[in-house]
Amino acid sequence: MEQSLNEILSAKNEMVRKGQIVEATEKYFASNAKTTDFDGTITNNKTEMVQKMQGFAGAIAKVNGITLHNTSVGDNVSFAEFTFDFDMKDGSKILWHEILRTVWQNGQIVEEQYFKS
Repeated sequence: MEQSLNEILSAKNEMVRKGQIVEATEKYFASNAKTTDFDGTITNNKTEMVQKMQGFAGAIAKVNGITLHNTSVGDNVSFAEFTFDFDMKDGSKILWHEILRTVWQNGQIVEEQYFKS
């Protein structure tokens, strides 16, 4: 039986909430997925996004918390609101309140954009 987009989104968000950001990217991104970050950084495919997430995850010293606040699902588009709280290996702290806008096709992410709120 095919999973609904709501079920797929819930499973992906649960992985992110557990800090499995690289694994969620590997599992849910289509090979041609494009992402746009709030700072203007763009990835043009899954390989670039996995590399970006591996680099980011590798720079985290401690996860203080990842909180999923809200989600919304429409026709092949979903939104998720997270707060990420990390201590980084370089001594800096990251506290991001972020909204993810995701476009889905056949259960995979084809486009994702990140908004800092």
